[in-house]
Amino acid sequence: MAALFSPSSSLLASRPRSVPSLRLYSTNIRAHCQQRRYFGKGVGTGNRRLFIANVAAPDVTATEQASQTAKESQRPVYPFSAIVGQDEMKLCLLLNVIDPKIGGVMIMGDRGTGKSTTVRSLIDLLPEIQVVIGDPFNSDPEDPESMGSDIRERVMKGEQVPVTTMKINMVDLPLGATEDRVCGTIDIEKALTEGVKAFEPGLLAKANRGILYVDEVNLLDDHLVDVLLDAAASGWNTVEREGISISHPARFILIGSGNPEEGELRPQLLDRFGMHAQVGTVRDAELRVKIVEERAHFDKDPKGFRESYKSEQEKLQQQISTARNNLPAVQIDHDLRVKISKVCAELNVDGLRGDIVTNRASKALAALKERDKVTAEDIATVIPNCLRHRLRKDPLESIDSGLLVVEKFYEVFS
Repeated sequence: MAALFSPSSSLLASRPRSVPSLRLYSTNIRAHCQQRRYFGKGVGTGNRRLFIANVAAPDVTATEQASQTAKESQRPVYPFSAIVGQDEMKLCLLLNVIDPKIGGVMIMGDRGTGKSTTVRSLIDLLPEIQVVIGDPFNSDPEDPESMGSDIRERVMKGEQVPVTTMKINMVDLPLGATEDRVCGTIDIEKALTEGVKAFEPGLLAKANRGILYVDEVNLLDDHLVDVLLDAAASGWNTVEREGISISHPARFILIGSGNPEEGELRPQLLDRFGMHAQVGTVRDAELRVKIVEERAHFDKDPKGFRESYKSEQEKLQQQISTARNNLPAVQIDHDLRVKISKVCAELNVDGLRGDIVTNRASKALAALKERDKVTAEDIATVIPNCLRHRLRKDPLESIDSGLLVVEKFYEVFS
């Protein structure tokens, strides 16, 4: 036992000598901290103001190399186009990729029905976006509302910020995550002693302009639900610690999945999901055999299996890209808008989110079908997913809420 902790131990001797690089890194940080500038209104400590460290951005080549290395080292993901059945869930996910303003998807269904597999397979189809290099919040160089305060200040001064492209992020929110890990933390000691706002970004910062996925969302702790509600409502995450406040953009597509047998979701959070998909177990024996065989093939040779679906994946990716580009040109007639709102009113849907999401989802579906005008058929396809979870619960009602929406749709639109 003593040999393990002795200075001459082979364990210590074999430890990589990374001390010089760490010293160099800390020296660089101190040098950057000396180049201080105001971050809004500083919080006073006597005559001291708080500043934020002006950290230099890495060069484009290093960022691209790191991205390529991460891509090669990540686990192989099951191809989206290889998933059998579950068309309702797949459509809801695709519509949210086409128009992120729909507001996300809540997927509820039996265990073992491929909910999390389908969500994670979406990562291959996500389009690329422009981001500022070295910015932890994935700031949009063209949209001030999606910029962190640091980048916005640099742009307002007329400074040219380095830009690169990256795929939309998908961030997993673990059930056991702490609030500091989700929101980010402030180094209070450094703030008080050096006057520097040392902020360690959390998962909400990483998910900005991307997707935040919560598996088993109905089991999420209440304090994390409150954090998600706050960020989803405002589009910003604010961290308050010991009189110090830091805010950053946190606009993300919220995707959740869960099993209804394990508990209900709080209605405040449920309303924040734009669409709701119900997933059931496949009953057809032939389909079940096909799913089992496909999964066995993937487990045996993930790379070869993904290669066999490469052309289908590329075709679907191109379809999504075209739909995103054509979305602004899609129109919906005033008469159809009125009928959508009439359905919502007669179903006693609280608020106007149902109307807004149904309009957006039907336009996204029309764009996916390469049309520039929404039809009643498009609305009929998406309206159950947009309104099902917004109806008031009646404990004595035996009919499914999605069927209630469909019945009311045909009553109004006929």
